[in-house]
Amino acid sequence: MHFERSLRIRFSHCDPAGIVFFPQYLVLFNQLVEDWFDHGLGIGYAHMLGPRRIGLPIVRLECDFRAISRMGDDVQLGLWVERAGGKSLSLHMQCRAGAQLRVQARKVLVFTNLDTHQAIAIPEDVRAALQALPPVPMRPAPVAGAATSAARPELS
Repeated sequence: MHFERSLRIRFSHCDPAGIVFFPQYLVLFNQLVEDWFDHGLGIGYAHMLGPRRIGLPIVRLECDFRAISRMGDDVQLGLWVERAGGKSLSLHMQCRAGAQLRVQARKVLVFTNLDTHQAIAIPEDVRAALQALPPVPMRPAPVAGAATSAARPELS
C-alpha cells in the first residue's frame, strides 16, 4: 500500500541556508509513520506506545538526498511497505515536489516491548492490518536505484 500526505515546508524545517536541514526529513518521515499507523492501518500509534507499551525503534536507515526543499514548498511524503518479517518492518519513504524526487529513504523498524526493550513479534492486529493492504500498483525504486515489481508487501 502506498500511504501519502501533503506538507508545506515551514521555517522550522529550515537551516540558515534557507533549505530543509537534512535531519528534519527524518522527523517528517517519523511523523509519516505515525500518521500511517493512525490513518492507513487504523491502529493508534500513541495508544500502541502508551498503554500497549510497544515501541518501533529504527535499526537501519538509508537516505538519498536528491534535491533541496525550501520554506513554502509544497511536498508529498509517501510510504510503502517493502517487507514485514517476524519482528520488523522495512519501509520505503519518499519526499517529492510534483514529479521531482527530493529525498528517499529506506528504514527498518523493529517492534519492541518498551518495558524490557527486547524485540517482540509483530502484534497480531498490526499483521492483520498489513495483510489487508491492497497491492502496491508500482513500488518505488529502492534507494540503490533498481526498480521492483508490483506486489503485496512481503510478509514472512
